[in-house]
Amino acid sequence: MAEPIVQVKNLVVTYGNRVVLDGVNLDIYPGEILAILGRSGCGKSTLLRHMLGLAKPTAGQILIKGKDITSLSEEEKTELFKKIGMLFQSAALFNSMTIADNVALPLREHTKLEESTIQIMVKMKLELVGLSGFENFKPAQLSGGMKKRAGLARALAMDPEILFCDEPSAGLDPVVAAGLDNLIRKLQTAFKMTIVVVTHEMDSVFAIADRIAMMHDGKILVVGTKEEIKRSPDPIVQQFLNRQPDEEEMDREQYLNTITGAS
Repeated sequence: MAEPIVQVKNLVVTYGNRVVLDGVNLDIYPGEILAILGRSGCGKSTLLRHMLGLAKPTAGQILIKGKDITSLSEEEKTELFKKIGMLFQSAALFNSMTIADNVALPLREHTKLEESTIQIMVKMKLELVGLSGFENFKPAQLSGGMKKRAGLARALAMDPEILFCDEPSAGLDPVVAAGLDNLIRKLQTAFKMTIVVVTHEMDSVFAIADRIAMMHDGKILVVGTKEEIKRSPDPIVQQFLNRQPDEEEMDREQYLNTITGAS
């Protein structure tokens, strides 16, 4: 098997006395789509934030292409992250800028390309995500799904080797979400990118992921293919997959049924 392109080693993150990530270890391999799955508050967004170098961990290492980003200078980190794209949950587009200018922004900031070349690249990226003809629209003029596609076009502007996606289908209707999932899978197939998707959307995970890392209480509970995850004997995994409520939720429901006279 190829060497991991991203390695998380014994990662610990604490906020005060609270342990948010508790010795996380995770290998991500070139060209795969890895989904980081788990319920709200399990630590998956914190893990993503640290893999993006946006925060410094309490302990542990994060290696991207063999370089420990926890010890890089800001200049070294900036250079490394030029080949890493990020699709934010809310798309994070600049409302005062057109879609074309949003996509062009990283190219203008991090390259010395001629403006004419940048415009060609922007047009190509927007065509890639199905937004040809929307160059001069502002984000407020787009639907939720179109904003996500515009955010994806911007994430692809620098032709990244690694693409991180934070809840890409959150807030979208099932048809639009399925279309975005299909687009992410097609991009991975066409460009052989490594894609990391953080989500709790089961349909998306089983539509696009090659492997799944299941998190719980700040730890990686299990890592495997979709079939391996489905066969996992771990009760926490099965509870999540089968959408079973916690015991306290079941007790609360029983209490509500009692006081309302429901059977």
